[in-house]
Amino acid sequence: MYNFQQNQTIYPEQNPPSTLIDAALIKAAGNIYHTHCEVHPEITGYASGVAIHRENHRGKVIFKNQPVLLPEERFIPLEQIESCVY
Repeated sequence: MYNFQQNQTIYPEQNPPSTLIDAALIKAAGNIYHTHCEVHPEITGYASGVAIHRENHRGKVIFKNQPVLLPEERFIPLEQIESCVY
């Protein structure tokens, strides 16, 4: 019987805690999140963060704790968005 675990690749965490996130990305993620809260006040508080493109700063509010991101995307946790003063 073939063991499937032999060929599995383990990928590193997408956003290690020690990695600094650009302040412009945090600001853009905050704008996306606050706009979402204004448009959808009935679901405020359920988001876990924002997935945002590193170059064009387009993003979406994410409701999962471990989102699947494209290579050019970055996940900004809600705690970091709310703690940042800009």
